[in-house]
Amino acid sequence: MTDATQHYLRPGTLQLGALPPLSLYVHLPWCLRKCPYCDFNSHESRGELPERAYLDALVADLDSALPLVWGRPVHSIFIGGGTPSLFSPEGIDRLLGDIRARCRLEAGCEITLEANPGTFEKDRFRAFRAAGVTRLSIGVQSFDDAHLKALGRVHDRAQAIAACEEAQLAFDTFNLDLMYALPGQSLAQLECDVTQALAMLPPHLSIYHLTLEPNTYFAKFPPQLPPEDTAYAMLDRITEMTEGAGLQRYEISAYARPGHRCWHNLNYWQFGDYLGIGAGAHGKLSFPHRVVRQVRWREPRMYMEKALAGTPLAQEHEVARAELPFEFMLNALRLKEGFALRAFTERTGLPVSAIQAPLEEAERKGLVVRTLDHVQPTVRGFDFLSDLQALFLGD
Repeated sequence: MTDATQHYLRPGTLQLGALPPLSLYVHLPWCLRKCPYCDFNSHESRGELPERAYLDALVADLDSALPLVWGRPVHSIFIGGGTPSLFSPEGIDRLLGDIRARCRLEAGCEITLEANPGTFEKDRFRAFRAAGVTRLSIGVQSFDDAHLKALGRVHDRAQAIAACEEAQLAFDTFNLDLMYALPGQSLAQLECDVTQALAMLPPHLSIYHLTLEPNTYFAKFPPQLPPEDTAYAMLDRITEMTEGAGLQRYEISAYARPGHRCWHNLNYWQFGDYLGIGAGAHGKLSFPHRVVRQVRWREPRMYMEKALAGTPLAQEHEVARAELPFEFMLNALRLKEGFALRAFTERTGLPVSAIQAPLEEAERKGLVVRTLDHVQPTVRGFDFLSDLQALFLGD
């Protein structure tokens, strides 16, 4: 056991009886063009991608992290970005081979790759499948050319449909990403987008409300967005249309057919563990007496340099005992089915009494329903999720 590992295993204030499931997140930071709403760590690619050098850095990063997760099986892998589909299928094949050589993957491990229609070419998705990817997530955002232009997307409606059709042929399960409450969008236009998305028969659909995030182009130059009551009407219509098509809403922004929920995201929402590698990647790791959050260096060149030197971490901190209730609720209350009270204790190492007072307040306000062993957000709780989560903020 290394000195670094002993540092994480030393006595602390928590008592975790067992460690949660472990996922692996891999960040590939380049994209063709930075979207005006995007606050992810993404960088426009100029010239040829340093694919081989970056993959070398990812492997070095993983090697340095292995002692912290030694012996733990990996349940899911998510390759996000940026636009990971800019990497060649051969590069993704190499990446997954390097991961398999170092980590024990669970049988049936879900391996998701994010892809954008603007980087799509015929048979490329099949090649990703052959490399070991089991699930594709396609960033469509809209099927309306005017809205795609307003969002700064590099694809058009025809490319979006072609990418969806190719995903249908290449994958047993895939996800489409849509956004709503777009600049100038009407309820009728939203219905057209959802109708077209459902026509592609996606096993999973993620539909996000466009928000103006700090440090984005849209934050500096805000577009005219639909009024709040129109956005609520859009969400009601989305819920009706997806339900009518056999997709169940299981998380605030996620809809799936039976057997097609995203296991990787579920692990996030259930306060599971995830090792994040790559430029700017975030991670959350549990140990018997503490929960630790990590962040890698953001700038790709610096990240590669640091990772190859064995120092990929830019920040690391132990989650304070007082912060754990909010951290848990920030995730678990996103799930329509809620959570078992025993899961709170298992994942945080805290007694249920630590959340008794805010739970009672949430129930009084009609934001949750409770049984002796389960908590579930109500329809009102889902509509006012931020207010519900805020009840669990420490003093």
